[in-house]
Amino acid sequence: MECPRCQGSLEELSLGDVSTVTCPHCSFADVPVDHVSENDEPESWRDAFNRFYEDNTVREDATEH
Repeated sequence: MECPRCQGSLEELSLGDVSTVTCPHCSFADVPVDHVSENDEPESWRDAFNRFYEDNTVREDATEH
């Protein structure tokens, strides 16, 4: 197979029943992605920052003990 980006040779990577192709020359990766949001309401910047800081505070507390 030929890379759609640089026309180099593609390598196939497999893990169990799942496989994908990648290009060792330009780092192209043919990974399927779902771009549909699971959340119907957009998150405000304030809510996003609060979620970020809350998540990191919990992780920092766990590593300090």
